[in-house]
Amino acid sequence: MSLKIAIGGKGGVGKTTVTALLARCLAADKNNKVIAIDADPVANLAAGLGIPEDEPITPIAELSELISERTGAKPGTMGGFFTLNPKVDDIPDRFSKERDGVKLLVMGTVQSGGSGCICPESTILKALMTHLVLYRDDIVLMDMEAGVEHLGRATSGSVDALVVVVNPGARSRNAAHKIRQLGQDIGIKNIVILGNRVRGPEDEELIRSSLPDFEILGFLPEDDAIVSADRDGTRPFESDIQKAPKELFAVAEKLRSYDNQ
Repeated sequence: MSLKIAIGGKGGVGKTTVTALLARCLAADKNNKVIAIDADPVANLAAGLGIPEDEPITPIAELSELISERTGAKPGTMGGFFTLNPKVDDIPDRFSKERDGVKLLVMGTVQSGGSGCICPESTILKALMTHLVLYRDDIVLMDMEAGVEHLGRATSGSVDALVVVVNPGARSRNAAHKIRQLGQDIGIKNIVILGNRVRGPEDEELIRSSLPDFEILGFLPEDDAIVSADRDGTRPFESDIQKAPKELFAVAEKLRSYDNQ
């Protein structure tokens, strides 16, 4: 299966936890190859996937020697000449960490020149994202900063869906409109809502009624095991992902339907 899903949402809605849980659910099928991309500057996806803290992950944007080798320019520089099409196809396997069938890549951020700079680091990140979306025969789940900051027009058309995670809070729901517009502006066709931390039918109806023109992917309940794990800094359902709420597996199955739409 080749499935490319971007996951966004206002900070604090639980999108990183959702990304990790969905990745583990999809990887439970041993026929699936799953790559999780941490494209949020505040990188927390490793903890959600259960990768130990004593196995530090260097973000791709901070691999200075690799960037210099592949682009022909030192990170932190702007201007001059460097390749805009660097080799990146070996990066996912060389620089990822794997746990329970999920490979994690941490993208990192460009520290100089602003978000739109043309520099060696941004060139590597853009080339890598293009490779992951267009050329990898994997399920790729991308934990985005809020919307689609790491995606460009060259790759967005091949993203199968942008999942906007919301909770019943008003600010979370309001942010969904802005994130959808960002996704539409770069050509993502399927933009759907995933309600998270819902406590019953009233919360579900609140989300539906306040976002009436969105497709609803599903709802994930407030779960004590997830709340406790988040508080303790541990991975929920550590011993068995099959103990996760059935709603999570229903959402994972529905995501599979977006493949090749």
